Amino acid sequence: MKKYYVNKNAQKNGDHEVHDEYCKYLPDTNNRKYLGEFSSCKEAVAEAKKDYIQSNGCKTCSNECHTQ
Repeated sequence: MKKYYVNKNAQKNGDHEVHDEYCKYLPDTNNRKYLGEFSSCKEAVAEAKKDYIQSNGCKTCSNECHTQ
């Protein structure tokens, strides 16, 4: 299980990226929302979509949940 966070600030394309706790691109504490502990990024992205419908996995730490 890993802790996951969503970036409160959208990317240029409108995506709110989901990061795990170890990601080198984890946003500053003021710019992220804690999602919870999950066994996969798919669960974390689903949780993020409750607040940010356009959520996506980080290409670096959650690549299997990253879409173009």
